Amino acid sequence: MRWLQLLTASVLPFAALAAKKPSGDRFKDFRAKALSSGSLKLDDSSHAQLTKAPRDYSVAVLLTALETRFGCQLCREFQPEWDLLAKSWMKGDKNGDSRLLFGTLDFVDGKNTFQSLMLQTAPVLYFFPPTVGPGAKPDAQAIRYDFTSGPQSAETIHSWVARHLPADAPKPAVSRPINWVKIISVTTAVLGVITFFAVAAPYLIPILQNRNLWAAFSLIAILLFTSGHMFNHIRKTPYVSGDGKGGLSYFAGGFSNQFGLESQIVAAMYGVLAFAAISLAMKVPRIADPKAQQFAVILWSGVLFVMYSFLLSVFRIKNGGYPFWLPPF
Repeated sequence: MRWLQLLTASVLPFAALAAKKPSGDRFKDFRAKALSSGSLKLDDSSHAQLTKAPRDYSVAVLLTALETRFGCQLCREFQPEWDLLAKSWMKGDKNGDSRLLFGTLDFVDGKNTFQSLMLQTAPVLYFFPPTVGPGAKPDAQAIRYDFTSGPQSAETIHSWVARHLPADAPKPAVSRPINWVKIISVTTAVLGVITFFAVAAPYLIPILQNRNLWAAFSLIAILLFTSGHMFNHIRKTPYVSGDGKGGLSYFAGGFSNQFGLESQIVAAMYGVLAFAAISLAMKVPRIADPKAQQFAVILWSGVLFVMYSFLLSVFRIKNGGYPFWLPPF
């Protein structure tokens, strides 16, 4: 039995060497290493070996700087999306028919590569097309993708990579894992809102069915929009303007001009006129005391007359040729 153990121990190193011996096909060797992680973790040596010509496969390499000391927030934000894309592609292309490999070269492990490419920023994505075989490019120059618009999603990079592959090559879709935290959070929030309305319904329904409340909201909305509120937002009008004499102009001349404060003054005038008309039509007839009723009629009629006179004077500012006016304005 002892000689059997010695024989086994002597054969194991040779078996391990035979198992690790490269097959001679760089694509198969690198793909075997990427099956578990999706994206190959590269250094200067492996990057040069992976991307050197001739090659009958494509390579997408992300050059990044993940350590906190480099302060590359964009690198850390995009790395999960890159890993997701690589794993989804490897999982969807089990036989390697697309002839595409993904790699990640961090600055710590690839300083010489960063220097040779004269890179001053990160992350940077390079796509190396094949130099021989189907889909080979005549110049075989690497295609660069810069993250000028911020962090990108895995789907965006998937579309960019797929454009540079042959039309008949498989292009596995990005497969995102189910976000159970988001589903549970949204479900809990929806149930909470439903529970709140179920409990508060006896108190909310009478308020929502109140005609006076809806009338007030409707009146405020009408006054707001008829006074030019949307005009101010669309034209970005100034709030007030100087009159050229050291003072301020609250009203802009002409129908196509308006100030922000002007629309507020007009809305207030419309509001006072509407309140006076409503009071004369609905409140005053219900006053039982004749003298109080007479006083209310005179009061609200006076308010209506004066405010309408002021409105006409403002209209004359907007249109200098308007011939009508009312005292005292």
